[in-house]
Amino acid sequence: MSEWKKVKIDFDTIKLGNFIEPIKTTVLELGDKNPIVYGVTNKEGIVQTGKPASKDISNYIALEDDCFAFNPYRVNVGSIGINDKKLKGCVSPAYIVFKTKNGLLPKFLYFYLKSDYGIHLINWYGNRGGVRNALRYSDLCNIDIPNINHLDQQKILEKFLSVSDKIDEISKEIESQKNYIKQLRQSILQEAIEGKLTADWRKQNPVQKGNPDYDAEALFEQIQKERNNEKKQIGLSPITDEEKPFEIPEGWKWVRLGELINLLSGRDFEPSEYNDKQKGTPYITGASNFGENGIIINRWTETPKCIAKFGDLLLVCKGSGYGTLAYADFKEAHIARQVMSITTVSELISLKYIEFILRANFQYLKSQGKGLIPGIDRETVLNICAGFPSLLEQEEIVRSVEKYLQTVSNIESQITERGQLTKQLMQSILKDAFERE
Repeated sequence: MSEWKKVKIDFDTIKLGNFIEPIKTTVLELGDKNPIVYGVTNKEGIVQTGKPASKDISNYIALEDDCFAFNPYRVNVGSIGINDKKLKGCVSPAYIVFKTKNGLLPKFLYFYLKSDYGIHLINWYGNRGGVRNALRYSDLCNIDIPNINHLDQQKILEKFLSVSDKIDEISKEIESQKNYIKQLRQSILQEAIEGKLTADWRKQNPVQKGNPDYDAEALFEQIQKERNNEKKQIGLSPITDEEKPFEIPEGWKWVRLGELINLLSGRDFEPSEYNDKQKGTPYITGASNFGENGIIINRWTETPKCIAKFGDLLLVCKGSGYGTLAYADFKEAHIARQVMSITTVSELISLKYIEFILRANFQYLKSQGKGLIPGIDRETVLNICAGFPSLLEQEEIVRSVEKYLQTVSNIESQITERGQLTKQLMQSILKDAFERE
């Protein structure tokens, strides 16, 4: 059974079915040959999705003023919209569309269905003991709404709208702060790989030619000596001045990322080659395996070929969630085609610094993607131009970035908490209004 916020209803109720009726008018009946097609999200309500509609939209349902629309399989998370902006167009027949009658104010019902009470009842009647919530129109009719007359609905609605406008202002400010946080993270990473974060450190630790601790050229030469007996990356051309995206500090060296890393591309298995019985080696297929608290294992194979090991930097390079990065927290695992495993060619290179380079270059990597399925190309990763600092400065950069990012995360937590308090305030006002009437 799905989880939802359960609430106790302490006010007089009546069934919603007495106050709504379905809308089934299609664009074919209206004669609209080129209507705008809308969808519904839990944050924005009824919006243009930008996704192509079916070739035949003759059975798409027309939107009326102040009508409601929802997807039966998404309404349980609040994806229901009201056409209060007089939008002209239609929605897919997969949506349920209805309007109010008998004195029920549309906006009053909208606030109620988006409240904890409404979400609770949508889940309660939509679940019907099943695994997945799906609210049919007949289920919608069973929902209990406050038994409040038209005049009192208007009073409550005026209070809602007044508070809602203020909360919307706060919510927009919070959203703006979240965008700023994203930009701030990107700025920290960019300044790190340009050497700007460690400018003061370099003043106290000037370049010492020939010393790999303080001279990137000497460090790079030492790494090349280590690799004399190893297979080196081929096809990496010298870096031209036109390719250099910024100035690097004295004592740094321009390199291609392929000169610093080993990159292992994955291979997909047929269903017959893996199992879900925890037998063999874990099989990592893509972003779905990357959880907040570590790698999630749900498939195994007894014939591993492309093996990533503990501590490797994993990059989702294809499909949903591409660009996601995480460190392997398992002993070893086979990786699918959608995943790359990255290690450094030497212990004299910080893998964490490599991570910062990749994160700072994500938009570039994304822009270079080829094919119909979004992705990050192997050759593009290897050919990234990067500023390479000395060994001790790499370590200083990692310390500085982690300190700054932790501060940013703390600020982000405060912003998130503020957003949650704002939502709780609105729910508290809704609760107070319904229970007083």
